[in-house]
Amino acid sequence: MNKRLNILLVDDDLKNSMLLKRFLEAENYGVTYANNGRVGWELYSSEKPDLILLDINMPEMNGFELASLIREHDRRTIIFFLTDRTEKADRLKGFSLKGNDYIPKPFYPEVLIAKIEERFNDDTTADERIYQLGNTLFNVSQSSLTYNNETTSLSVRQAEILDILASNCNHIVNRDTILESVWGDASYSNSLALNVQITYLRRHITDPSLTIISIKKRGYILQVKSE
Repeated sequence: MNKRLNILLVDDDLKNSMLLKRFLEAENYGVTYANNGRVGWELYSSEKPDLILLDINMPEMNGFELASLIREHDRRTIIFFLTDRTEKADRLKGFSLKGNDYIPKPFYPEVLIAKIEERFNDDTTADERIYQLGNTLFNVSQSSLTYNNETTSLSVRQAEILDILASNCNHIVNRDTILESVWGDASYSNSLALNVQITYLRRHITDPSLTIISIKKRGYILQVKSE
């Protein structure tokens, strides 16, 4: 990465947060700390972070409430949920709020670093990758779809999935291939998250010549109909 990454850490567990903050700073990340969602919102507005590390169970404003508030204004800042809430409903809630990752506590800090580096790998000098899909332009670099002069923002996760489907246009892509590429493993919880992200992608695609088709127990096809 060319520039120093600015991270906002929002978590009411002061002791563990300070340990994580020092670990991240030792890796040359800039870290601002907030002990609840309300303070997190104030610091988000003033600091404009590149990445938000967000706990869920917090006083005054919980992580889901803060993420929802941020996504009303900003669909591009990366959000990682760091939480001990690991139920399926919580994971799905996090992804429905366009969280980019959901990391259960406890976790190894090295794993978090690896996820950050993967997300912010320095390909920014490369040319933008744009697919012409039917009558839709899919800008991978900007995580956006443009159809009829209207642009829709995708989450980074959704863009990653669509990138895989678009590079195999009109051919089946195995579910496990997507899961391994986007989430790192084909676990049951990640499989459920993939279902959710496919649902959101279908809502974002408004071009009638473009369809994501499910192949039962196998995977998906991004079908582009010729005019």
